[in-house]
Amino acid sequence: MFETIKNAFLNKDIRRKIIITLLLLLVFRLGCYIPVPGLARNFIESQISQLGSNSFLSLMSSVTGGALANGTLFALGIGPYINASIIVELLTVGIPALERLSKQGEEGRKKITTITRIITIVLAVVQSIGIIVNFAGGFGAMSESDAVNWALFFNQQWLAIIYITVIYTSGAMLVMWLGERITDYGVGNGISLIIFIGIISTAGLSIVGKFQEITANNLAPLFEVLGFLALAVVIFFCIVYVDLAERKIHVQYAKQVRGTKMYGGQSSVIPMKITGSGVMPLIFAFAIISFPSMIMSLVPAWSDELAWWNTNFASGTPWYVVVLVVLIFIFAFFYAQIQFNPEDVSKNIQQNGGFIQGIRPGKPTAQYLKKINNRITLFGAIFLSLVAFIPSFIFSFVTKDSTLLNAFSTTGLLIVVSVALEFDKQLQSQIMMKNYKGFLK
Repeated sequence: MFETIKNAFLNKDIRRKIIITLLLLLVFRLGCYIPVPGLARNFIESQISQLGSNSFLSLMSSVTGGALANGTLFALGIGPYINASIIVELLTVGIPALERLSKQGEEGRKKITTITRIITIVLAVVQSIGIIVNFAGGFGAMSESDAVNWALFFNQQWLAIIYITVIYTSGAMLVMWLGERITDYGVGNGISLIIFIGIISTAGLSIVGKFQEITANNLAPLFEVLGFLALAVVIFFCIVYVDLAERKIHVQYAKQVRGTKMYGGQSSVIPMKITGSGVMPLIFAFAIISFPSMIMSLVPAWSDELAWWNTNFASGTPWYVVVLVVLIFIFAFFYAQIQFNPEDVSKNIQQNGGFIQGIRPGKPTAQYLKKINNRITLFGAIFLSLVAFIPSFIFSFVTKDSTLLNAFSTTGLLIVVSVALEFDKQLQSQIMMKNYKGFLK
């Protein structure tokens, strides 16, 4: 990867794109430090740290580079846009009108992008209200909460909610704009890079904070950080090893005579990755298992139900583990069905005169591909389930510091690896394109 970056900087056009990417990411990081007047940073940070490293709000905070815990302008980060994109993607499968738009080329893509942005605004408003009310302890207890300085809003709850909602929603839309500009003028996918830089920033700040605790009479934080980093390297290696693993299905194409020319007679492969759905099953699983407690915390009358839920479904409890694993498996298979359609692949192979050796074209090929896809998805779901718990379990032997555990959350590790590998592939492809252009000239 370092060789790829060095070669990229040797090319003027790619170097300019990298500089644009870094400048836009710097703007994002600056926005993560702009405070929102009226919010108590220390109170919100303590509330999130008490939820544990695997909670949904902790994940959101790590993805935003700690902006949510600090109560800053970019507290929502890119979360609303990601959720809107996922919702539109799922609706495209079920709604024929959206499916037709997705197949209309550039014009259809622009309309779908507009729909995604509208849904992003709606989700940002809902999330803003939910987060501030959740931190304030519900509508009935908001006036007694330490999360908001009510004197700045003349002790009016509705005014505080509107103000903070507008600020958070505006910040989310600005982050979305930065991500789109990185995609258009920079290198790689801007949304993924914003998530990546947020997680890396959270981890870096946590490590720096740990080093500041080191004194001549207290070297324990140093050994904690060193042990933590050593385990992180080992876990990164395991995740990369599995992330790059794939099952290659060989397809042979028969020779075809068209006019006076002969086509085909070649072989290719269908790569099927173990982690084809990426981290989305994990993100959805964490979001759904955290959603009931977030809703119940908004209603003061449900305090008993909230206490029961926190007792039985708190992070690390047996029911929490069981439900989370079941949700991971459900979403893993759901995404596998969306991303890979065996019938369509089988039809394309047959139309191009191809076949899988030992398998008859048509329905038998579709059944064979479906069986292979289900097996790979099963192993991918098992891997995601292990990643959801084992890293936190291993890290807990090295340190009990919640800041470090939140920085290196299980989902964050997967996201960092996936984005880093994708960025490396993007650089390699751009370098290859520039070399081809130079050769043609």
